[in-house]
Amino acid sequence: MTNRSRLPFYVAVFLLIATGISLAIWRHVELGIPWLTGEQRPVWMVEARVDFDATNESVLASLNVPGQPPGFRLLSEQAASPGYGFSIIEKSGNRRAEWSKRDVSGPQTLYFKAQFVPDASAESGPLSQPPTTRRVFWEEPQATAVREILEQAKARSSTPESMTRELIRLMQPDTRTQNTTLLVAEENYLELLVDMLNHSGIPARTADGLELEDARRRQKLTTFLQIYDGRQWLTFDPQTAEQGVPENLLLWREGSASLLDVVGGDNSEVGFSMLRQTVPALQMATMQFESAGLGFLSFYELPIEEQSMFRMLLLLPLGALVVAFMRIVIGIRTSGTFMPVLIAVAFVQTTLVPGLIAFLSVVALGLLMRGYLSSLNLLLVSRISALIILVIFITAGLSIIGYQMGFNTGMTVTFFPMVIIAWTIERMSILWEEEGGREVLVQGTGSLFVAICAYLLMSAPLAGHLTFNFPELHLSILGLILLMGQYTGYKLSELKRFTPMKVYD
Repeated sequence: MTNRSRLPFYVAVFLLIATGISLAIWRHVELGIPWLTGEQRPVWMVEARVDFDATNESVLASLNVPGQPPGFRLLSEQAASPGYGFSIIEKSGNRRAEWSKRDVSGPQTLYFKAQFVPDASAESGPLSQPPTTRRVFWEEPQATAVREILEQAKARSSTPESMTRELIRLMQPDTRTQNTTLLVAEENYLELLVDMLNHSGIPARTADGLELEDARRRQKLTTFLQIYDGRQWLTFDPQTAEQGVPENLLLWREGSASLLDVVGGDNSEVGFSMLRQTVPALQMATMQFESAGLGFLSFYELPIEEQSMFRMLLLLPLGALVVAFMRIVIGIRTSGTFMPVLIAVAFVQTTLVPGLIAFLSVVALGLLMRGYLSSLNLLLVSRISALIILVIFITAGLSIIGYQMGFNTGMTVTFFPMVIIAWTIERMSILWEEEGGREVLVQGTGSLFVAICAYLLMSAPLAGHLTFNFPELHLSILGLILLMGQYTGYKLSELKRFTPMKVYD
């Protein structure tokens, strides 16, 4: 094959390797599947407790709940309300948890629990339509005061956010003038800010946030100011004019919708408790992409029995990679091409030492019986068939003996394909007759060495994690195996032939 004709091959290999790695990176970034085993992710469990006194009539309680707060992802939610009907209602971009029950009296307590995962890339959902402003009517002298304050803030700013910051600063006690003192004395401060911004043409609203702190109970929401800059809602601290959502602030309510409405009850109030937990990153990623409808991209949708099967099957390419490297690059001779892979798979099932003892025992006894069958001058088909039956008896006998001795894992060697073992015994017997015992020893030892190397790689927890959760990496393994198939240089084990050619000074 010329260099020119090899170019498409190398391009294909490069595409295989790049595709496998790229898909794995996409799965890690988009689905959150961790690269390493045992990774833990923080999760905030937030509980809202609603208390009220029922007035002996039908009750309808409605609590505003977050769907996609900025900086967090909703992992799960549930309600604890015995005897109440419960549902999540989405209307006009707001999500509300609603409890309903007939003929209720006395003190009532309702619970709503939700798990939130910190995610710096998470943003609020897109708006169905841009918000609009409203003109607010003030009577004199308030109208003149509002107009002068807005003109002063506008002169010091150039964007909606800078005007908001300047307006907040002008409304602070240490910078107040006669105009601001007049307004704040008669109006609620935050409502006044919202009205003034809307009056100036900047859509504004309030938002309630919950400051997350581990193991806190009976917490109240803190109110923030939000404005719309033409692309998104921006959050401001109404006291300091600081822009942005603090790291540990969960925006529970955004917009003009009320936090809690109770029909059929009095003295209603809501309090919040929170707890910081840690969960395995893989478990959390599985829950997230299942809830997002991406479960078809994972083996976790399969039944448990099939998952166990694929966990083992997906390790085979790693064993094939080791065998290809050992035979092509290192030059180790083995009995059969991929017999070491099958041996390594069995070692994964049995663990190394018991599996090694079991395999050597079966093969050694099989070779003795194969010698007897050879003396009968049987045809090849009959000899192999008889050998398979004898291997089964040998395996069964060793299993019983091992069990009686208390070695329960020692004879999971039934995982070995019996036909492959029979053929291996047959090949070794013929090799013994044609090449002698030394060649049998070389190839048998080489097979076990390669099998042990494959076992060490396949039994690593990281290998099992990557092959099962990132199956696209097998494309990269395929590319590497194809690349090694083009290797035509000297094997490392052959370099010893050139030792006499060394030149000594």
